[in-house]
Amino acid sequence: MPGPRFGLARLLPLVVLALLGVVPGLGAQVSPGPLAKAHHDLDGTLQCTKCHGSGKDAMPGKCAACHKDIGWLQERGRGLHGQQETKAKTCASCHPDHAGQEFDLIRWPDGSAQKFDHKRAGWTLKQSHDTVKCETCHAPKFQHSPAARLTARKLPGGYAGLDTECQSCHEDVHRGALGDDCTKCHDSGKFTKTPGFDHDTTAYPLTNKHREVKCDKCHLDPRLNPKKDPGGHLVPVYKPVSFETCAACHEDHHKGSLGPKCASCHNTRSFKIIDKDNFDHDRTKYPLKGKHASVKCSDCHKDFATPLLKKPKFETCGDCHKDPHNKTATLAGKVVDCEKCHNVLGFSPSIMTVLQHRDTKYPLEGKHTEVKCALCHTKDDSKSGATKWGIAKVVIRPLFSKCTDCHKDEHGGQLAKRPNKGECGDCHRVQGWKPSTFGVTEHARLKLALDGRHADIECGDCHRGDRKLLPPLPKTVTLGKANVLIEVKEVECTACHLDPHKGRFAAGGERAKAEGCILCHNAKGFRPASAGVAVHAEFRFPLEGGHRAVACQSCHTEMKAPRPPKPRSTLVLSGTSFPSLKFEEKQQCDDCHKTPHGEQFTGRKGGEKCDVCHGADDFKPAARFDHNKDASFSLKGAHEKVACSECHPIDPASGADKRVIYRPVSGKCESCHGKEFK
Repeated sequence: MPGPRFGLARLLPLVVLALLGVVPGLGAQVSPGPLAKAHHDLDGTLQCTKCHGSGKDAMPGKCAACHKDIGWLQERGRGLHGQQETKAKTCASCHPDHAGQEFDLIRWPDGSAQKFDHKRAGWTLKQSHDTVKCETCHAPKFQHSPAARLTARKLPGGYAGLDTECQSCHEDVHRGALGDDCTKCHDSGKFTKTPGFDHDTTAYPLTNKHREVKCDKCHLDPRLNPKKDPGGHLVPVYKPVSFETCAACHEDHHKGSLGPKCASCHNTRSFKIIDKDNFDHDRTKYPLKGKHASVKCSDCHKDFATPLLKKPKFETCGDCHKDPHNKTATLAGKVVDCEKCHNVLGFSPSIMTVLQHRDTKYPLEGKHTEVKCALCHTKDDSKSGATKWGIAKVVIRPLFSKCTDCHKDEHGGQLAKRPNKGECGDCHRVQGWKPSTFGVTEHARLKLALDGRHADIECGDCHRGDRKLLPPLPKTVTLGKANVLIEVKEVECTACHLDPHKGRFAAGGERAKAEGCILCHNAKGFRPASAGVAVHAEFRFPLEGGHRAVACQSCHTEMKAPRPPKPRSTLVLSGTSFPSLKFEEKQQCDDCHKTPHGEQFTGRKGGEKCDVCHGADDFKPAARFDHNKDASFSLKGAHEKVACSECHPIDPASGADKRVIYRPVSGKCESCHGKEFK
């Protein structure tokens, strides 16, 4: 690229112009270099303002004033210069100058003309257009738009001036007969293909050999009297084109002797092929339906080639077809014709209905009504199969006395030892394998009756092979395809549930109970316990009197421990930690109650326990205390009416406890009565 020239003779005029304000920004550089060849006539320091103008933003207007074709495109939003992305840029961002006469004045957005994404110009190149070289289309012979006439270019070529209409570049071989929009039928691929046009949408769809005929063969046929355009070319005729009869296009070699309907014997596959399938067999006594319509004529008409056609029998299927079932296909004990189970649409599937099957020894019910015939009526491919069942080898009468005649034991033999050998009907119905009909009532006959919440859980929670939160099944157990354990041996509560009592009441425990958990709980829920007064009587401390109304946790304080956060489960593998509930038994009153008497009755003759004076109904009054028998001072006479507090005052030293003094109290008269008594 030539470098800038800064000779004094060249610099002086520019300095003068800069001082006058004509050439702004002279402080940056005086002349970047020679202009490109297209602008060489504008080269020279005295012509800068012709492009740059006198203001900062004058240059785009100067460019548009000269390049009117670009302005025309921008006004109409056409071409690369008409796109919003390009409008937002300055001309110089893509067309830098002052790079020498050999510079082509274009800085391509994608690096070069060959790499340019034509989508930027508002017209994406597709198919064949995408493989054409740029100069093939951007040639003077195709530049017909007004932009081509407005260009300031002095050299031929360029990229402006093209239209997007097909006729601007391509010849209309239809001579205007189909309008101007070629894209209705063609795309940018091969012109010989018309993906947008389907002859089947016309009144005359093309079939077979007609698809191979060139369009002009029909639409330029002389019988249509096509006209010529000003250039002398024949204009194809697309409407009206007669096609009601074959003779409209084809010569009738029969000279009308066989009538006008060629299609009675011929079709579009080939004129030399006589299509017997199109023969109207419905006019005979045996119309051809279903599969019969595709049978060769000679298969039934054995002497078809002779002048006199043999009329085959057709009263029964057996007139033409051999019995493929060897007389095993019977209803009500009689061999029936094929049409009882089949029709002409095909031998398979059978048309025998569920309703008809009711007349057999095994009526179809439930899911059996949806089973395909072939799943029960299988093929016997043994050596004797054809002899026993016929060439079809279909077992017409399969076994059905028990479910396992057809179904495999899905439980892996777990029920084989039962009297009925595990007959499916005990737990399942033909309405569906699931759900099992073995419910709560049936379960009650087993070791573990389902009641309470046990009646709500799914069977699989206990019987499924991959049951959750329960101990894994022994590897020696064979579950079968159903993956169900039939006999669950764990019937003890602690086999599935955590024991918060740590085995204390279980068999072998410290306080073992024969009933186990259900002595105090039931299946409705672990809390509240169902242990009442009667159950408590079985333990060392029967509940009597006021103890009956005391909440359990008042004595069994471990019950006050916080419960595990929800969701919680008592199953053994749940990972939940429950507080230990050992329920240590308390026998003495002072195990729970604090004595209000202090040490007054310690070592008392006749008993120091609370129950000597107090009962379980209430602490006051001391119902079991008899002053005349249990105390050293008998209440007789006037003493019976004296209030207790008169003799048993509150001990001042007891403070807030207000302990009543019961012992020792003097029995002498003068202890209570003064000198006046003397």
